[in-house]
Amino acid sequence: MLTSFVAFFGAAFVIAMVPGPSTVVIVRRAVVDGRRTGMATVLGNECGVLLWGLAAAFGLSALLLASQIAYDVIRITGAAVLVWMGARALWRVRRRAPEPVGEPARTAPVSQRRALWQGLVTNFANPKAGLFAVSFLPQFVPEGAPVLPMLLAFSVIWAVVDLIWYLPLVWLAGRVSGVLRRQSVRRRMEQISGTVLVGLGVRLAVEP
Repeated sequence: MLTSFVAFFGAAFVIAMVPGPSTVVIVRRAVVDGRRTGMATVLGNECGVLLWGLAAAFGLSALLLASQIAYDVIRITGAAVLVWMGARALWRVRRRAPEPVGEPARTAPVSQRRALWQGLVTNFANPKAGLFAVSFLPQFVPEGAPVLPMLLAFSVIWAVVDLIWYLPLVWLAGRVSGVLRRQSVRRRMEQISGTVLVGLGVRLAVEP
């Protein structure tokens, strides 16, 4: 059983390193609004990870494998969320009045509660996370071990590993946020992150 936990910890860490929509949203929030807001986004993301893990443990996310309609509903919903977030970022850049060169951008910061919600929605609206949970977690359950408790334990480990990975990213983003908050740099970053989110949403919507 100890070998299974160690193997799962290593595999979950490798998976956490793969960039995706959550990475874009977390880094963007940390740079634009600071480390605390970035950490709130991370906590929201980990709530989504934990929910997918619990769904896999209780067999709910197996519906994504059994029902094409269920998968498509979550896929289109997730795509719409990503496109909306990206388009909103691009629209803010377009309508924002230019400020003196070198001055930090003056915009109302996103609340930590809203950042947490963004992290949760971004993760939980991704059907790939559900498919990953239902196909990945059971592989590490040792033969003869109680399945439900093991899957619940793996779900918690998955969320903790994800948290460990994002902590240094948020810290690094906070370190450079002073430079990146300058008007010209921030506008460019908002354009890039908005375009990436729209691209990820479109890709999620059109892929089979």
